Amino acid sequence: MPTRKNLRLVAATAAAVALTGGLLTVTAGTASAAPAKYADDFNGDGYRDYATGGSGSVTVTYGTASGPGTKVKTFTQNSAGIPGTAGDSGGYADMFGDSLAAADFNRDGYADLAVGDGSEKVGSRVAAGAVTIVWGSTSGLSSTATRVPLKSPHAGYEFGASLATGDFNGDGKVDLAVTDVESVYIYRGGFAKAGTTGKVTRHTPAPGADNMLEPAGLVAGKVTKDAATDLYVLGQGYRNDKATSVAWFLRGGSTVKAGKFTTYNTSSPNYGPSGVIADFDKNGYGDLAVGDHPYNKGAGAVYVLRGGSGGPATGYRLTQGSAGVVTGATGGDAFGAALSAGDTNRDGYPDLAVGVPGEKIGTAKHAGGVHVLRGGKKGLTGTGSQWFSLRTAGVPGNATEYSGFGWFVRLRDLDRDGDADLLASEGAYLPSGVLLPGGTKGITAASARLIPLRAAFPQ
Repeated sequence: MPTRKNLRLVAATAAAVALTGGLLTVTAGTASAAPAKYADDFNGDGYRDYATGGSGSVTVTYGTASGPGTKVKTFTQNSAGIPGTAGDSGGYADMFGDSLAAADFNRDGYADLAVGDGSEKVGSRVAAGAVTIVWGSTSGLSSTATRVPLKSPHAGYEFGASLATGDFNGDGKVDLAVTDVESVYIYRGGFAKAGTTGKVTRHTPAPGADNMLEPAGLVAGKVTKDAATDLYVLGQGYRNDKATSVAWFLRGGSTVKAGKFTTYNTSSPNYGPSGVIADFDKNGYGDLAVGDHPYNKGAGAVYVLRGGSGGPATGYRLTQGSAGVVTGATGGDAFGAALSAGDTNRDGYPDLAVGVPGEKIGTAKHAGGVHVLRGGKKGLTGTGSQWFSLRTAGVPGNATEYSGFGWFVRLRDLDRDGDADLLASEGAYLPSGVLLPGGTKGITAASARLIPLRAAFPQ
């Protein structure tokens, strides 16, 4: 049995046996001839939408031809059609919305949203956890929602604490990966608004000296060159009775196979890891970038695990001491607390936004900022990197103590001009972010502006 009471000690940043029956169920249904073009187009209008959540609620900002629009909807477990009980339970803060994953689960042309709630009480089982799929429709996310089945919920296991989507078995249907404090469950498509899912498998590391793991995050993407989506499980490991930070590779395929364990921090656990998969060197294999913000007394780092034909290959580490990175490493900077990948300068290589929410700006402690590291033939480097804070010329706002700018970051083409833009937000759950557009020379502060959207929507 797990002994920790709440996996969210730090995770506010953010990110099987066959199981059928149990709670409200989801079934395979008739596949649509035209599933949603975008995994997050909840109203099927051809534009990406933006779901952010945390502390008991989910807010959706609907997209338009020019980016995020003014139509906004917020729902909780008190909203019509949403199952479960809102509010704190048994010493656990309400975690509904702390994990989100978007996909057209039932292939009807409207994207849907899986919402995790590790704090949900199931029967008498406090914090057994639950996952709810809120279904998309012509009007967006609707009041129709379905609980994902879990055969044997356990008190304190926080099912739903992390979510990820992908075609993990390569059959063309979207699947859903869910963690509790011990395992990863992969629910195969298809899904429908009533019934059962496809096959469900449970994946737990075999006990051993170097491969014990408490999952704290999931990162899905193409690592190898086959058709299936692969999965990294990020979490807290143990070696010689010391807590470590690890990444466990699960290779997608007709049978999802357990792969290599990589311990990227041998002395400090990472309760709120941030990670993303992108082909930073364009060799055809996806690389994992994972934030290691506890590294070096909290100065932080980004660990990059290169992809290869069999999965993870060699790795390297980037810090604020790497060549070309303009700020220096200081304890508590938390370099790597948030990550997001995208091509910001149209050179064809993904770049990486790195949040540094603990960075001191002038005399303001923990005011924070964001680095943008460049991808290239040699992978990610600090050469040509960019740095932005709330004291960068042209960036709106004011760098104040403990504001934690860069606690949330996203790279996405928000203005729909063909390159990734940077959206960065402060550490508080403020419903706003600073948008810095991308261009042929990278991110620019020249036309930066504040928008009512937090940089915490699914990657």
